Amino acid sequence: MGGLPGSILFACTWNSVRSPMAEGLMKSLFGTRLFVDSAGVRRGGSRDPFAVLVMAEIGIDIGEHRPKTFDDLESGAFDMVVSLSPEAQHRAIELTRADHCEVEFWHTLDPSIVEGNREARLLAYRDVRDRLMAQLLERFGPHRPPVV
Repeated sequence: MGGLPGSILFACTWNSVRSPMAEGLMKSLFGTRLFVDSAGVRRGGSRDPFAVLVMAEIGIDIGEHRPKTFDDLESGAFDMVVSLSPEAQHRAIELTRADHCEVEFWHTLDPSIVEGNREARLLAYRDVRDRLMAQLLERFGPHRPPVV
């Protein structure tokens, strides 16, 4: 289990599935105890309805998420960047080259490439969601309520 950073960026290729899911999960686990954002390498992604649906199944609303790129970020200063695709890993290393920022690569399948019927596709999205949750819990520990 690692310490909780003050700010974390989740990055993938389009910022429409994996990184918004990770962002939503992290916010649900740790609330406002840290700043969480997400970005993609490429422009042109749109909100993915399957990602919205599987996150809603566990009570997390990412329906208002608007995909953005690294270039759209207001600040490039993060304590940690977690990249979820090889392309995002390369961009994260470029972004943090001169910073004291921890970069981790969590290779994560893009469920939008899975073919099949609706249920097969939803299973792929649920699998990504559940794997991301497991990785977050393993890396940052279980949710602890804020000290009041």
